[in-house]
Amino acid sequence: MAAGALNVDPADPWSAPWFDAIRRELAALGPPALAGRWAECLDELNARARVRGLANAAGRPLRFVDANALPGVVYERHIWETGEVPTRGADAGGWHDLLNALMWLSLPLTKATLNRLQAQAIAAEGIAGRRGPLRDAATLFDESGALLFGADEPLLAALRAFDWRSLFVAQRAHFARSVRVLVFGHALLDKLRRPYKAACAHAWIVPGPPGAGSRSIADFDRAAAASIDAQRLRPQAFSPLPVLGIPGWCADNSDPRFYEDATVFRSGRRRQAAAGAAA
Repeated sequence: MAAGALNVDPADPWSAPWFDAIRRELAALGPPALAGRWAECLDELNARARVRGLANAAGRPLRFVDANALPGVVYERHIWETGEVPTRGADAGGWHDLLNALMWLSLPLTKATLNRLQAQAIAAEGIAGRRGPLRDAATLFDESGALLFGADEPLLAALRAFDWRSLFVAQRAHFARSVRVLVFGHALLDKLRRPYKAACAHAWIVPGPPGAGSRSIADFDRAAAASIDAQRLRPQAFSPLPVLGIPGWCADNSDPRFYEDATVFRSGRRRQAAAGAAA
């Protein structure tokens, strides 16, 4: 898929819609060129967290610290117990961790809620062996989640059924009016620095109207944080969402044939359900 087909300004790739959640923080940081200025970036991130009084869900002030100084810590538990977010430098995962830091600054309540649930799961289960469903879901959310606000039942039914033509073609105008999507997962954001058609999010549905014209990012953060609890947060609660299929996010997807690519827009559970019914 040619880069020119995406809704990305080559002179300003950070203007792409998938960076909406962190746009204000990106603008405040300036062009986040990490090479040669990682320590400066870390100082700026901490200054902004301090001025805004950000804290984790235990009330501990949020700080971004050099991960090299914290060998062997359990990442989620360390954030919960200290408020310190281990952050790697530009030479070792810096983009991934910078985007994580920007998400902490942008959606701090949602990040703090996930961290609390992860820490509670670690306390209950330990870290040996496989992750339980709560910690597994929290990790999926944190790394590759997208927040989907305000879809009504016909749209949600199409999403859950992998009915992409109904969701993005037949109901395209309705989707654009009634849904707001914010990419949340920092690993997914890192991938979307070089966007590609198959990029897929784990969509978490937040009940209620989107109010895209009047709600701030802080409003979306409060709504998302309030929607997360230990009972609901399970891997099966997410719906796969190919993000380049979202109306307006890719110039090519204005052509209905865009959604005929079965390697991206898969039939998923519809095929599985049909197979189960035939058995």
